[in-house]
Amino acid sequence: MQLLSLLVLLGTCGPSLAAPLTVDDQQPLAGSREHRASHRKPYTPDHRDPYDKKIDSTGDKLQPLPWRNGKGASVLGPRNKPRERQNPDIIRPPTTDHGTMDNMRWSFSDSHIRIEEGGWTRETTIRELPTSKELAGVNMRLEEGVIRELHWHKEAEWAYVLEGSVRITALDTEGGSFVDDLNKGDLWYFPSGHPHSLQGLSPNGTEFLLIFDDGHFSEDSTFLLTDWIAHTPKSVLAENFRIAPEVWDATPQSEKYIFKGREPHAIDDEVPSDSKGYKKSKLQFTHRMLEQEPVNTTGGHVRITDSTNFPISKTIAAAHLDIEPGAMREMHWHPNADEWSFVISGRARVTIFGGKGNARTFDYQAGDVGIVPRNMGHFIENLSDDEPLEMLELFRADKFQDFSLFQWLGETPRKLVVDHLFATSPKAAEKFLESVRDAEKDPIKDRTEFEDEEERVEL
Repeated sequence: MQLLSLLVLLGTCGPSLAAPLTVDDQQPLAGSREHRASHRKPYTPDHRDPYDKKIDSTGDKLQPLPWRNGKGASVLGPRNKPRERQNPDIIRPPTTDHGTMDNMRWSFSDSHIRIEEGGWTRETTIRELPTSKELAGVNMRLEEGVIRELHWHKEAEWAYVLEGSVRITALDTEGGSFVDDLNKGDLWYFPSGHPHSLQGLSPNGTEFLLIFDDGHFSEDSTFLLTDWIAHTPKSVLAENFRIAPEVWDATPQSEKYIFKGREPHAIDDEVPSDSKGYKKSKLQFTHRMLEQEPVNTTGGHVRITDSTNFPISKTIAAAHLDIEPGAMREMHWHPNADEWSFVISGRARVTIFGGKGNARTFDYQAGDVGIVPRNMGHFIENLSDDEPLEMLELFRADKFQDFSLFQWLGETPRKLVVDHLFATSPKAAEKFLESVRDAEKDPIKDRTEFEDEEERVEL
């Protein structure tokens, strides 16, 4: 047994002699879960998997190679091995992948960062990800007291607080003022053209994800207060505000964008309530998403926030998913909008069915963005059997909508379904019909233990 283990480590136990593999390619990397990976070598020429099971190459510290059911070859040229481990289904796609499909994945790690005083920002738009046509995303960080200056956009802005605390201010079209402090898991939404500001609060500030309802959006093209003032004649400013023009000599000569401000006091001490013109807004620009009662499924939790429970959010709907280890977001599609997803933690595998025989599988990790065009069928599988997967699904729509493949087939006349899928196997048809008997939608399905291999072969 010790001799066999040594031979395996030396890479001499494989049938391929024409393209020898390195130890690093054949074996789990140092520190892997030996109890799982030592007997499984999915990236070798002798490995066979007719069912295209998922491989968590990052979690199991396996190095992907383009071997699949005896086909393929090793890689001799230059390689980016960490990138390969993040995308195992790009290096060795499932047998079901077919045809051509535009890229549906981008990582914020590949987005250019704009660094400012006490903060930074980076974006994923149609320029970084050409399939991101309906929505654009911005990841922003503000340290304590740091301000994202007063500004507005032609696009609507939706946001999810990833870490820390932030204060937001806004003005509505009736002149009503809104101020609120938000924490991790909270949302805000500013309709197009509504002026607002953001400021980091907690000792370590805040980080958040911004979503805009136009894929062509750019954070660098917003309408900034200081930029407007700097590009308006001082005589006009004097006339508008009824103060001497020399007062405006003290204002910035260019935009401030992100800058260190004074630490704010409590909201009641900050709002100009002594002003005759001050009034509170009747609109609710914020929402506590993670405080919602979740939809409990067999494999996790779902929270949906759209115009039905966050009325001001007319152009962006969202779902927060907690997918347990080994579980999956069921096969489904969205009829009313493209899906723009963001992975908060964990690792995911997604196969997108584009029709006309086209399908492609993508892998995602924390900080990655995924696109699924409307009506394209897909699932989201937690690649890890040990770690949960947390992510957001976002849509340019007022309401969240999806169709469940499970529910559709369960509520369709049984004879019709059998004639489509199992006409040649009555036993397989019987098993399938039993599985969809209740036809209740289960957005996140838990891991299923199947019958033994012999029974599957009999089918």
